[in-house]
Amino acid sequence: MDGKGLILVVKPPGARSWIYRYKTGTKQHWMGLGPYPDVSLADARERADEARKQRRAGVDPLANKRATKTEQQAKDRTFRVVAREYVESHKAGWSNDKHAKQWVATLEAHAYPVIGDLEVGEITLDHMKKVLEPIWQTKTETASRVRGRIETVLDYAGVHGWRSGDNPARWDGFLSEVLPAKGRVAKVEHHAAMAWADAPAFWSDLACKDAISYQTLKFTILTAARSGEARGARWSEIDLAAKLWTIPGERMKAKRPHRVPLNDAALAVLEAVKDLKHAPDDLVFPSGVKKTVLSDVGLSKALHALSDGLTIHGFRSTFRDWCAEVNHCPREIAEAALAHTNRDKVEAAYARTDHLERRRVLMADWGKFLKGRKVLFNQ
Repeated sequence: MDGKGLILVVKPPGARSWIYRYKTGTKQHWMGLGPYPDVSLADARERADEARKQRRAGVDPLANKRATKTEQQAKDRTFRVVAREYVESHKAGWSNDKHAKQWVATLEAHAYPVIGDLEVGEITLDHMKKVLEPIWQTKTETASRVRGRIETVLDYAGVHGWRSGDNPARWDGFLSEVLPAKGRVAKVEHHAAMAWADAPAFWSDLACKDAISYQTLKFTILTAARSGEARGARWSEIDLAAKLWTIPGERMKAKRPHRVPLNDAALAVLEAVKDLKHAPDDLVFPSGVKKTVLSDVGLSKALHALSDGLTIHGFRSTFRDWCAEVNHCPREIAEAALAHTNRDKVEAAYARTDHLERRRVLMADWGKFLKGRKVLFNQ
């Protein structure tokens, strides 16, 4: 003990540190001043003396030290740092790595140049205007996503105590007062889709293609599936005897398992690629030597080689139009085939079936239609 509350504490196996001991009322406090010999006796005395001066001024030195540390930590919480922390802590719950990359890419392109190095507690409505105004009318959909992602990051910061007050990225009551509504400045752009009447001619060109990308495209169209669902299909999901493909919930957009009845044309595609199977859980449509999932770009290139200007997802619209205008099948059957979520919560609560057997008929008719055969619809 050096006196006046300064103590050198020695702990096995020889670790030593300086402590300043003092009382407030009947409560005793121990305030660390640093390890010895990194902090010399002279330095420890100086620090203890500074603590005594604070006490004489009515300031609790330990509380002041903690507040200073918290303030410094807050200064280290720039928007860029907090955004990265948010992505790391949440990406495990996102559907795929692509989503995390999109988050980072949009913030890097539009948010970081303006607010990336600002402390999260300093970001204001003016900063949000600087981020969004240059792209709100020209890249409205992107701007809307950027706004939502900034709002989420700032909410995350607020929950952790790194900022206080209103969230300047919030739409209602904030940005809605300074920016025109999204719907007023940009029309909804739908995926480019083929008219249902043109589908059989397109299928005739596609049917003679044997490359794995074309086989994947065939299977995607025949099952009205999303690109990622078809590209990620594994043999363990396929029941050839039951003519059924069961997609697990973790690979579905709605996070619920989805059963897809396989028509004869889809089964023929599986027959054509079965030699690529080596293990029960192998990919149905593997890409390259490493047998990885075929990329969305690879599938799009195959499509554009046959008909430029279309999108893979657009064929789901082609299928839906055919269901309504040609097949005249009930809405709930078509929506179930597309694995769409029912937005009517009351109606959804009473839905207890996925209409599998009725969808078998529908998908069989779809396969026949693509091959140019006349179909007697009996939905």
